[in-house]
Amino acid sequence: MSELQIGETLIGLAGQYSPSGQEGAAVRWLVERMRSLGYEGAFIDEVGNAVGTIGKGPHQIMLLGHIDTVSGWIPPRVEDGVVYGRGVVDAKGALACFTDAAVRCGAAEGWQLVVIGAVDEERDSRGAWFTAEQYRPEYAVIGEPNRWNRIALGYKGCSRVRITLRRGQSHSAGGVESACEAAVEVWQAIKRFAEEYNTGKPRVFDQVLPSLQGLDSGAGDFDQWAALVVSARLPPAVSPQDWFVKLEELCGDGRVQQVGKPIPAWVCDKNTRVVRALLAGIRAEGGEPAFVYKTGTADLNIVAPQWGCPALVYGPGDSALDHTPHEKLELAEYQKSVRVLESALRRLMEKPEN
Repeated sequence: MSELQIGETLIGLAGQYSPSGQEGAAVRWLVERMRSLGYEGAFIDEVGNAVGTIGKGPHQIMLLGHIDTVSGWIPPRVEDGVVYGRGVVDAKGALACFTDAAVRCGAAEGWQLVVIGAVDEERDSRGAWFTAEQYRPEYAVIGEPNRWNRIALGYKGCSRVRITLRRGQSHSAGGVESACEAAVEVWQAIKRFAEEYNTGKPRVFDQVLPSLQGLDSGAGDFDQWAALVVSARLPPAVSPQDWFVKLEELCGDGRVQQVGKPIPAWVCDKNTRVVRALLAGIRAEGGEPAFVYKTGTADLNIVAPQWGCPALVYGPGDSALDHTPHEKLELAEYQKSVRVLESALRRLMEKPEN
């Protein structure tokens, strides 16, 4: 595959609009692309993920990206060596990189490369939950944008809850606390706790970051209610269960209900073969590698605890452009990321280090 051809996968994926829940056309396109590139296996799995395999053997390397994006169509175009379009940063750039790097690397005796474009990452990660149960790789690389010369080793956990407070009906002139006033007090208490917890923790990765995502209220004949939807990004030191208990304490007589699956934070081991292989690949391209720890949550948090194998997160693109109308990726950076990953895969499939 020539350098010019490398960009075709990225540009083609960018042309397939695939917000969460509407990934079908993009998945079919990627499977056909894998077949045209010479993947030995390329298919759509039970939950709609695009899957491609190269090689066979007892040792497996997983390259897990996600094919869905947030909503909002951005017409794809290429100008002055830059690809514009929804998802070219988050995270079709990484998925296309995986697709191209694997085929450039090719098969090695005893090894299988698996590339997956998972669905639903921007919502409930249905594709990643299914993948976690189906595979047991020896190494895993998860696709998210962090620039071609950086490796992400940690992602924060997340929790989303609904807090409901009830109060009896009373006259507005009576001076009795209303349900809405009680809800405001609860939110202020959550903010105060987070501020106190975060004191002395300069790294955002180590902080509790709550956000108010919803606010509603209503009344019946004899009572009134107010509800808050509170989301939080959680550091490794605070599990979703710990956070839930703290919220129950802060909410007093409020009712706390979990919304969706809470996901703990995850930090990868820095001293592993897969990390060393990526570092060597970055240096070979003239880059100065760096490690990053992200404030968001990724499919890494879902699959890594179940697989228990050395893992990391890699992919081209500026994550500051995630979900914005300005997503763009330089083809030069994309091509570097493909070469870095190709080099890393070759190193991983060589004889083990002494």
